[in-house]
Amino acid sequence: MKKFSLSVVMVACVGAQLFSQPVFAAEPVKIGVLVDMSGPYSAFGGPGVALATEMAVKDFGGTVLDRPIEVLTADYQNKIDITSTRAREWYDRDKVDMIIESTDSSSALLLQKLAAEKEKVVIFAGSGTSRLTNEDCSPYGIHYVFDTYSLANSTAKALTQAGNKSWYFITVDYAFGNSLQADATKAIEELGGKVLGSSKHPAASADFGAFLMQAQGSGANVVALANAGKDLQNTLRQASEFGISTQQIIAPFYIFETDIKGVGLDLVQGAQYTTGFYWDRNDQTREWSNRFYEKHKAMPTMIQAGAYSAVMHYLQAIKAAGTADAAAVIDKMKELPINDMFAQGGYIREDGRMVHDMYLMKIKAPAESEGEWDMATVQTVVKGDDAYRSLSESTCSLVKKG
Repeated sequence: MKKFSLSVVMVACVGAQLFSQPVFAAEPVKIGVLVDMSGPYSAFGGPGVALATEMAVKDFGGTVLDRPIEVLTADYQNKIDITSTRAREWYDRDKVDMIIESTDSSSALLLQKLAAEKEKVVIFAGSGTSRLTNEDCSPYGIHYVFDTYSLANSTAKALTQAGNKSWYFITVDYAFGNSLQADATKAIEELGGKVLGSSKHPAASADFGAFLMQAQGSGANVVALANAGKDLQNTLRQASEFGISTQQIIAPFYIFETDIKGVGLDLVQGAQYTTGFYWDRNDQTREWSNRFYEKHKAMPTMIQAGAYSAVMHYLQAIKAAGTADAAAVIDKMKELPINDMFAQGGYIREDGRMVHDMYLMKIKAPAESEGEWDMATVQTVVKGDDAYRSLSESTCSLVKKG
């Protein structure tokens, strides 16, 4: 009896020791948000992308596969060396599972190669270069929101099909602008339209008067603006001074709500552009956008809304795959359809391109606007398969030919 009692006591003590051992928390799933927090891309990407990511994590429930979800944010300052250093630290030291970025194509191309090297997921929410799904495609990269091809192609197709057959381009003279003009020209000519001329300008120009006079004198139905940022805003202001919008359609290819607000409806009214998201399109977009506005004090751009959708889709793929392993998650992301406030019937192709509808918008006149962010109306829905470059034209090594 004493032996039995002693054994019971010993077992009880061992059990107590086992239960008193510290319980180790599950390793978190880590998401790195690499954005421009204060520079030229910060208004339509930056802090808003970080907020959208945090909203997605919270809406998802904060955990996946019983693992907490952790968000890390960094400012890459539009410098490729900072992008490289931070991404390597996140992957190697902090064990980040996925990086989502916004707006700098040079940094995006570097991240594409680095993520493939590290076998980690990378999602591009704001960078426009279509190289990410062509010659620089990767089995670990997802190009989610838009690319230069979809913006130029969608605007050119929609306006040309509406009977606006003649075009004139004002284009920033480097790869970004030249790519926009080339892609739009192809779409215009395929539909029987004609480019009457173009003016090329260096980046960071101040005076667009001579270019606008040439565009006005051409008599083209559409004056296309293949530039961005301050160049775009200056072009729009000066186009208004010339009264171009009363005679011709102004079509900026790369414009965001923040640009429209910065220039003012009175100066850009009537201009038409393509976007992947507009906050006031339906009840679902309004509900989410109003929640975003409460925290950000600005309505979301397509980059910010797309980042939310991308993070939610990534987390849903982890849950469905039963693992955070990058290859398995990418496969599941390509398998699962995307139906949310950002896209209905969206899907990710083998080249990493997320295909979804785009929207041709027309900017309202001040008298038509019912509020600070009531800026535009949908003119045409461009179906995803028509908006993006077809796989038959792809140069991505992941695309099966024949």
